[in-house]
Amino acid sequence: MVAKRKPVVSKRLERLVKSSICPAEDVTKYASELRQLVHETTEENALKKQSRLFKALADKTRLKILMLLNTREMCVCEIMVALDLTQPTASHHLGILEAVELAKKRREGKWIFYSLKNKRIMKLIKESMKKAVT
Repeated sequence: MVAKRKPVVSKRLERLVKSSICPAEDVTKYASELRQLVHETTEENALKKQSRLFKALADKTRLKILMLLNTREMCVCEIMVALDLTQPTASHHLGILEAVELAKKRREGKWIFYSLKNKRIMKLIKESMKKAVT
């Protein structure tokens, strides 16, 4: 039988409740309600997937690759030349983009061509870039 551990209540939360700013009266109960709120509003697998997506988008080389692929389908060697990357580095970045379903590949003989799998994401990326510039 696993012992149920008592929820940890921070001193800050205690001070918040005592200040009357917070509507709660029982700090321990309120802490438990806050933890339950996390479970009700989030789904762990979706969060993992979203986290991987944002990590993939947090790299400027991968953003450049997405911009290139937004113009047209490209062979790995074209991406290598355009961004001055080695083949292993280009393949690594493309693999990450493929894993989060932003890029897809197709083989033609010994050549591998990449294209965008999700073109809607480019609209969001372009909008965020405009906001970053202004």
